[in-house]
Amino acid sequence: MANFGDHLRELGALDRLASMDSAIHRLDPRAKVLVTLFYILLVASFGRYEVSGLLPFALFPVIQGTLGEVPWGLVGKRVLMVLPFALVLGILNPFLDHSTVLIGSWSLSAGWLSFVSILLRFALCVGASVILIATTSMDGVCMALERLGLPRVFTIQIALLYRYVFVLLEETLRITRAREMRANGRPLVLAEYGSLAGSLFLRTWERARRVHIAMLSRGFEGEFHGARPPVFRLKDGVYLLGWGAVLILLRLVNLPHLLESLLKGVAS
Repeated sequence: MANFGDHLRELGALDRLASMDSAIHRLDPRAKVLVTLFYILLVASFGRYEVSGLLPFALFPVIQGTLGEVPWGLVGKRVLMVLPFALVLGILNPFLDHSTVLIGSWSLSAGWLSFVSILLRFALCVGASVILIATTSMDGVCMALERLGLPRVFTIQIALLYRYVFVLLEETLRITRAREMRANGRPLVLAEYGSLAGSLFLRTWERARRVHIAMLSRGFEGEFHGARPPVFRLKDGVYLLGWGAVLILLRLVNLPHLLESLLKGVAS
């Protein structure tokens, strides 16, 4: 029960963070979405054995999170939530790939190197995405995607899916609390999962129906009418072009290798 309550509080924390006022919050959502998508694309473009080249890309989420005043504990929890997916994708690599890779004078297992690369890319992409939502809000991200050309039907589906996560977790919390009060400390057995899942489905379906009727009664016609969309200004263009140039430079130049070469040249 406590876990579901924690999830609800953490989801609400992202919305509260998005309402703050900082240099990152005041930027146009389109600029932030474009930079984050470009960042994820570049991170994903690295080779399967690349690790050192990925490390400088941590600068982007670190700077964004610091300027946006995003708590790092919240970002870390979100990264840990998707870590099992990364583990499933890469856990077999050390056992299937027995080749070796030479890094300087070191000989490393290619399987373990690719496994670490997968984990690092997941952490960087998820961290950047969490910071984007925490400094823009999901509604802001959906508005930016729509204004960038994504069909409205997709942006509405994304926004509704995000909002109904709260409905699902609230109903799960109520069912779990009711079951614990009646069980008198008895642990949950396997046979009860089916009935709990069925009850959760029916309750969330009925709750969603009531929410939908309430939306229609208030004039919802497939579009959210929020605050007036921001205007793309000079500072948004500078932010977009500046980060774009920095990210391209980080992709083309392996900074750890460059620094190592410079240090060797100085030492010799």
